[in-house]
Amino acid sequence: MASATASMSSHAIVSSRKATQIGATRQVNLAQSLNLNSSGSISASSRRRLTVGPLHAVEPAKRGDSVVPPAASKGGAVVEREVAAVDYEKLAEGLERASPLEIMDKALEMFGDDIAIAFSGAEDVALIEYAHLTGRPFRVFSLDTGRLNPETYQLFDKVEKHYNIHIEYMFPDSTEVQDLVRTKGLFSFYEDGHQECCRVRKVRPLRRALKGLKAWITGQRKDQSPGTRASIPVVQVDPVFEGMDGGAGSLIKWNPVANVEGTDIWSFLRTMDVPVNSLHSQGYVSIGCEPCTRPVLPGQHEREGRWWWEDAKAKECGLHKGNISQQEASKANTNGNGLTLNGVADIFESKNIVNLTRPGVENLLKLENRSEPWIVVLYAPWCPYCQAMEESYVELAEKLYGSGVKIGKFRADGDQKQFAQKELQLGSFPTILFFPKHTARPIKYRSEKRDVESLLTFINALR
Repeated sequence: MASATASMSSHAIVSSRKATQIGATRQVNLAQSLNLNSSGSISASSRRRLTVGPLHAVEPAKRGDSVVPPAASKGGAVVEREVAAVDYEKLAEGLERASPLEIMDKALEMFGDDIAIAFSGAEDVALIEYAHLTGRPFRVFSLDTGRLNPETYQLFDKVEKHYNIHIEYMFPDSTEVQDLVRTKGLFSFYEDGHQECCRVRKVRPLRRALKGLKAWITGQRKDQSPGTRASIPVVQVDPVFEGMDGGAGSLIKWNPVANVEGTDIWSFLRTMDVPVNSLHSQGYVSIGCEPCTRPVLPGQHEREGRWWWEDAKAKECGLHKGNISQQEASKANTNGNGLTLNGVADIFESKNIVNLTRPGVENLLKLENRSEPWIVVLYAPWCPYCQAMEESYVELAEKLYGSGVKIGKFRADGDQKQFAQKELQLGSFPTILFFPKHTARPIKYRSEKRDVESLLTFINALR
């Protein structure tokens, strides 16, 4: 099984037969997979013994609340082999220019039955086709959140029949879902962000699934999300989740189509006549749960159809939250004046941005004839979506300096949140308001596109 090494960039495959939270221990032949060339280095210092048995069929034994190894109950001759640590950073470098088929083949070769494809019911069906083309056995699991579109369930059925496989479904804990809905309602994510719902319906079931694996395969691409996926490697030590051995470094994450553009994925799907989600023909590109997914317009980025009420640059449900850069979060805990706000560094720090207090905002609300229009962001400095738009908002302030439009910010979390929700149309962070010169009520910016050009278009249309 996989064992964490001192370095997060390496992953030792070791022996020990112990039961896992997801099914029983799997036996895998890794003899050839660790015969790496220059694309992956082997350190002889961490050699240990590995129990190896025969590799069996693709299909899981059951579709229950666990990812059950198909060969879990099968015996085999125990063979002891020496294996070594793998430097996954070097392996990723060596595979950077490899095709998705080559990367998929390497992943399945190395991990056999201890790896599975994460299938969401969207264009990541390409992963299943690539795995099928390798000729190797493979496994597929999916997270049934209970709120998927009917078309997604129909695709699951088509894929199972097309490839003659059983998808291993994972479900959320019924008690947790019940508590969430009874406490906050069916659509709380529209008010306070999608993270809590995703944590219950997606992240925790995924965590259970991965505890029965050594590695998993995702359909992440660099072009999918500008703020979170632009730098993903084709293979990495998973920075968030743990594998069957537990602990940091115990799970490997493969992203075979990381370097492939969406248009090329679709060319491949059409060429291979692969079954696809019928929602794609209705304008849906990135597909998730029904309440949080909508079609995108021509020219919009594909992720703009997901959680459209939140920032476009930081859209992760939690399954890939390791993609979100921690650079902003790890800044020194002081603002421009050397002060902290409840231990969190303030953001939107610029001489061109006015830091509004509660009385200042109340005055703006009362004025029916302002000397100048205002654009104001309601924010929380700890919010990753607010952090993601900081650069564009500061740049906006520089462009508007001296133009007759005032730029402001108002921290609307904590004690100010109830006021902001009642008086300032706060739904989720960040919320952007435009205060016209001759209208008392502010106008809410409803697009999730918070780049400079989009914000300027909004302001120029109203000023």
